[in-house]
Amino acid sequence: MADESVALTPALEAVAQRLFWWKPPAEALADPRRFAAQVMTLGNWEDVQVARSALGEACLREVLLRPPPGVFDERSWVYWHAVFGITPVPPLPRRSLP
Repeated sequence: MADESVALTPALEAVAQRLFWWKPPAEALADPRRFAAQVMTLGNWEDVQVARSALGEACLREVLLRPPPGVFDERSWVYWHAVFGITPVPPLPRRSLP
């Protein structure tokens, strides 16, 4: 799922517009793994429920196993590992700059 685009529903569009203000919603949803990571880091409870319903819990779990670097903050990273019972919590992924 994380490598396929997701159908744009009104609920997903609203989440995408709020959390990806710099790009069109369809473009944000073209990368479900990145979309899920952004929701898991910056989204509110309703955003998470919309994403979980549309993407599936397996996608959210997969994001923790193959996270896009530079999206998660420490608090969200630890929280979501606790939610899914993934221990030990690996180091937070970092973006490497040239």
